[in-house]
Amino acid sequence: MSELTDITPRRDIRVDWQLIAEIVAPESRVLDVGCDDGQLLAHLTETKNVDGRGLELSQQGVNICVANGLSVVQGNADTDLVYYPDDSFDYAILSKTLQTTHQPHVVLQQLLRIGRRAIVSFPNFAYWRCRTYLAFKGRMPMTSALDVPWYETPNIHFCTLRDFTALCEHLDVHIEKSVILNASGEVMSASHTSGIANFFGVDCIFVLSRKG
Repeated sequence: MSELTDITPRRDIRVDWQLIAEIVAPESRVLDVGCDDGQLLAHLTETKNVDGRGLELSQQGVNICVANGLSVVQGNADTDLVYYPDDSFDYAILSKTLQTTHQPHVVLQQLLRIGRRAIVSFPNFAYWRCRTYLAFKGRMPMTSALDVPWYETPNIHFCTLRDFTALCEHLDVHIEKSVILNASGEVMSASHTSGIANFFGVDCIFVLSRKG
């Protein structure tokens, strides 16, 4: 398993999107699930000349994407991924959306059925500020990565770095690469299997593939 510690992220787009763009090969077929207003998809189209498609739950997000010339349809990751054929994309991307789904394990399996590789990013709920916030305040944590109160958050399945790697093991998913970001948006050198990464990592990005 290799860690992408040699990437220096730019600051003109969200750091995890820049890192995801570094991973995606030029002229690939890409499905961005939960693409919001299409910023990542537009960036991939511009910098990597991808054949990009998007799936977005909100009508507002779809409208913005379509107005900007992106091929995006309205749909729900929990229910609508089943309509995509096997291996129809080189990459199926789920950027900070996994924790908002009702069945994360099923969504992950669908991503790996649709795409030859899946790129998944999520906030790490085991980050030390989350732990101390809950321990000392007794309330659901709020951090820069989790910046809305519990009653407004779209996140319904919080997970930690260790939870995610355990899920990959349970589903027999191969972790090809990983990127762990600290609070400054810098890539950590620590492996995703280390306690240091689980304690100090704020955001996580994984490149996954099927075994065999």
